[in-house]
Amino acid sequence: QVQLVESGGGLVQAGGSLRLSCAASRRTFSSYDAGWFRQAPGKEREFVAAISWSGGNTYYADSVKGRFTISTDNANNTLYLQMNSLEPEDTAVYYCAAGFSFANMVARLRVGISPFLGQVRFWGQGTHVTVSS
Repeated sequence: QVQLVESGGGLVQAGGSLRLSCAASRRTFSSYDAGWFRQAPGKEREFVAAISWSGGNTYYADSVKGRFTISTDNANNTLYLQMNSLEPEDTAVYYCAAGFSFANMVARLRVGISPFLGQVRFWGQGTHVTVSS
């Protein structure tokens, strides 16, 4: 079993930046595809970004493309999400996820199908991000 613990959330003004971290209990991100999801109040959990276990492939939701960057530090078993130019619409609880198929998830997203969240094996507990206008 893999435990994922997110940190780095908080309150920031629009236009600001935050970096989220996700620490894994053991070697994870060099073995599993991983990513970030978010859930705003009253809304369903949605995809934000994903990275393949090799680190060679990334994919972003259109709403964050060009503003967010996903990366891994395999030596420290940590997944990051650098978030720049934050907007009030980015306010949500952000969840780290691992153990899904990057290829399958991207294939669904590219044709406009929401990812099947049931395929995600490991979830973090979430970290709150609030962007004020």
